[in-house]
This record gives sequence, C-alpha cells and structure tokens, in this order.
Amino acid sequence: MKNSIESRTPVINTFLSLLAFMWLFPFLFVVFNSLKSGQEYNLGNFWDLPTSFSISENYEYLVTKIDLLSGFMNSLVYGLVAAFLAIVFSGLAAYAISALNIRGKLFWFLLIYCGTIFPFQMYLIPTFRFYSFTGIYDTKFGLIIFYIAICMPFCLFVLRNFFYTLPKELVEAAKMDGARDLTILLKIYVPMAKAPIAALFLFQFTWVWNDLLFGMTLSKSEESRPIMASLSMLGGAGNNIPAVLLAAFIASIPTLLIFMVLSKSFEKGFIISTK
Repeated sequence: MKNSIESRTPVINTFLSLLAFMWLFPFLFVVFNSLKSGQEYNLGNFWDLPTSFSISENYEYLVTKIDLLSGFMNSLVYGLVAAFLAIVFSGLAAYAISALNIRGKLFWFLLIYCGTIFPFQMYLIPTFRFYSFTGIYDTKFGLIIFYIAICMPFCLFVLRNFFYTLPKELVEAAKMDGARDLTILLKIYVPMAKAPIAALFLFQFTWVWNDLLFGMTLSKSEESRPIMASLSMLGGAGNNIPAVLLAAFIASIPTLLIFMVLSKSFEKGFIISTK
C-alpha cells in the first residue's frame, strides 16, 4: 500500500504543478501589464513583457478617479469583522444544536440554514427598503451586520456537521469534571475545529471582499463603499487599462495573504483532526 502511494506521488505533484501554472500564468501577465503605461499597452501586444515601469503613474491615475485606499480599508473591516463574528455566532448556534438538549434542534437549524437556499438577489429590495427606513443605509454598520447575517448560514452548516463528528465521551468526561457548556465549547470543540474554522474564515472573508452586488446596492458614498464597488466606478478608465489591472492586482493582495496564512492553520488542524 505504501509503495503504491509513493509511486503515485510524482504524478500527483506533476498534475498539481500544472494546475498551479495554469492559474499563475494569466495572473503574472496581469501583473506585467499593470507595469506598462497606457500608450505602451495600446500600441503593443497583451503578451509582450513591459519595457517601462509606470506603476507610480498608474497609481496616481487611480487615486484621481476613485478613493482606492478608503474602499480597501472598508472591505478589510467588513471582511475581518463579518467573517469573525459570523463564525462566533454560528459556533454558538452549532454547539447548541449539536451538543445541548434544546427543543426543536432541526427547526432552528433549518430556519438559519434556509438563508443559503434562496437566491441572494431576492434580498436586495427588502434589505434596501429596510435600511432606508431605519437610517442605516450607506453606513459601515449596516454593511457589517448584513455581511454577518449572510455568512452565518453556511458557517452554521459546516460547524454543526463537524461538531456532530466529535466523540460525545469528551463532553461527558468534561461535565463529570465540572466543566460548563461554554468551557467545553472553548476548551474542547473550538481547538478541535481549527481546520474548518480556518477554511470558513478564508471562504467568508473572500466572499465579502469580492462582493459587488450588495456593496453597490447598500452604499453610495466613498466613506462606506467597499473595494469592488469602488473599482466598478472606474468603468474601464478610458484608455488606461494598465491602471485598471493595477487596481485589480492591489485588490487581490489581502485574499492571497489570508490564504497563505490560513493554509498553515488548515494543514495543522487537518493533521490533528485525522489522528
């Protein structure tokens, strides 16, 4: 069995390397073209390597068109806060549904999980009207609570299913030692759920960061507009396509960094959970 796995390892590594190259190849040319000037891009070929270094000019052009830094920081706050609080609230709900003796466990699970069943577009008009009526339209607070609510159903689904796989003997032993429910959740369930929590944080942060639909619907000012809604204001940026590519590259940095950081936590958590 061991020899069979070792014999397949070079094939698997080659296949994964090809997939990585297929993903990196267009990304690298986006980076290369963001270094060109608008004139060089228009007169040359997309696949030509840059002969100039015009990144500062392209960035100056961007900041005259949109408030890139404000949108960047807004999305960073939305993604971090919404992903973290969605996991916290979903973890509490998942623990109650999977480990506590509460009535109507299936009902509460389906009530929250149904948020992923319906198309997101059907939330637009009711949410817009509610936000306009309550005065939280075009506010950071309004966008944060919306992103928390929209992320919770999937987080609950993943954590509930994972908590059901944990042995009940651990909970019973902890209760015999006098541990309370919150202590059991924080000391037993959460440490064993590092892998799914890391994966959920990555998925939810990436979804919030890449959201355009609700960012454009629930915000209109630069003070609360997320990064993707800000980039949509470029509208092609005239003939300066390298500036648009530079903006896209800058907008992709946080998700890449979070993926690289959390991939280690996911790997360690997966190894621990499989032992």
